[in-house]
Parts: sequence; C-alpha cells; structure tokens
Amino acid sequence: MPEVKQLPEKKLVGFRVLCPGDQYIVEIPKASKLLSDRTGEIANTVNPGFQYGAFVVEHRANEEDGYWVCVEVSEFEGIPEGMVGLTIPGQMYAILRHKGTNNGIRQAYTELHQWIEANGYRRLPEKWHLEGFHRWSDPDNIDVELMDTVSFEV
Repeated sequence: MPEVKQLPEKKLVGFRVLCPGDQYIVEIPKASKLLSDRTGEIANTVNPGFQYGAFVVEHRANEEDGYWVCVEVSEFEGIPEGMVGLTIPGQMYAILRHKGTNNGIRQAYTELHQWIEANGYRRLPEKWHLEGFHRWSDPDNIDVELMDTVSFEV
C-alpha cells in the first residue's frame, strides 16, 4: 500500500548513466555494481548499503537527462574521480515498496500512479524522483522503494 511522505533534502554521490532509453535496463545494473565496488572511496556516506536512483521524468535541460546511481552523503567532500554530486531538494513523495523482479518495477509504477490519482495527488514529472534500493544485485530479487514526487491536487 503506498504512503505519502515529506522527505528532506538529500545529497547524493555516484554515477550518471546516460544512454539510449532501451539500454537503461542493462546500464543501470552495471553502474550499481561499480558503485558498490567503489562506495568505500566516498566520504561521509550515510548508509553505504543503500543505493538511490535519481531521475527527472520530463527533464527540461540536458543536465537533468539520464539516471543517477548514488549513495547518500551527509556533506560533499572530495567526490571521487568519475563520480558526480547531486542535490535533491526536500519534496513530498508517494512511496511504494516493490520486492520481486526488476521487470516488475514497471507494473509497480502503474499501480503507484493509479493510487496517486485515486487519492487526490498530482504527479510532478518535472521534479526529481527517487528509487531507494535495499537490495539490487540480483535482478530477479530486488527490494526497492519507488518514490514519485507529488503535490496535493488543488
């Protein structure tokens, strides 16, 4: 069952994945594995065993195009070579946890979007969205919180 939460600003450090749309399903797990291997290089990690995916559905600028695979940090300090820092503003999210296959995420998003609409919220596709991964290494057995940015319908 989805829930709505206001989350504070998040500082993230990791890799930006930019590729043709049909390649994200291949490239994101590669970036996730690389981040797992290199998390020890990142200063001030909040929870090194928890990865975030960040993206803007309807990006307005090239800087917002792509998908970021990151860990949260308490503050930016000496970002490792090849990585980037990203600040996600505090926002309200509709959150649905999905446990199962990587391919099942699309159906979980459909359910989340239907719930958002049925409960009087409005999706904000031009804002940053997050995916919080508790477990990601096995594509057939992932555990992810889908965080869709929303506002109250006015």
